[in-house]
Amino acid sequence: MTGRRIAVVSAGLSNPSSTRMLADKLAAATLAELSGRDIEASVDTFELREYAHDVTNNLLTGFAPPALESMINTVVSADALIVVTPIFSTSYSGLFKSFIDVLDPDALTGMPVLIGANAGTARHSLAIDYAIRPLFAYLHAEAVPTGVFAASSDWGARADDVKPLGSRIDRGARELADAIERRPAGAALDPFDPESYLGKGGSFGHLLGGLSGE
Repeated sequence: MTGRRIAVVSAGLSNPSSTRMLADKLAAATLAELSGRDIEASVDTFELREYAHDVTNNLLTGFAPPALESMINTVVSADALIVVTPIFSTSYSGLFKSFIDVLDPDALTGMPVLIGANAGTARHSLAIDYAIRPLFAYLHAEAVPTGVFAASSDWGARADDVKPLGSRIDRGARELADAIERRPAGAALDPFDPESYLGKGGSFGHLLGGLSGE
């Protein structure tokens, strides 16, 4: 059986970061869930802060530098995607949105996505449903019902006892594993197919004009 590939994109700015910690936990839980179903899977994890300058250059020129291009091809050709962003001003980070902006609008169509977010306070937990989920709905991705939010308190002794972070991670991982299991192997885009980076029906003229549509 063909192994499944999961791309993980973490938009944390610090090193180490709780954003990356949540991303790793979501990935590990998903791999464990798939393993229990006898589905082989691997994970490619990307820290967006390592591509920040390349993302900016892509926005300015319309061309992705080689490292960013390789990373984008890996993400859009995966069988599923896990994304985690810190919450700034009640929404996703600017770096996270800039990365989404350099993707072809059709590149994530039909892709199962598990959304994660973290912030200093639980008051920002609604950002997943009010800011991040609509973004992936616009991209026609298939975000799983459970979004996993972690506040600073979730990592300490005063964590939520009603619905602990671990149980939320496990639920999101099960839903993503369900979506991966339903999706035929190889349904993801071939990274060497021009449609992976041009979009269906796209042309190199689109790239020359910039991905922003200008």
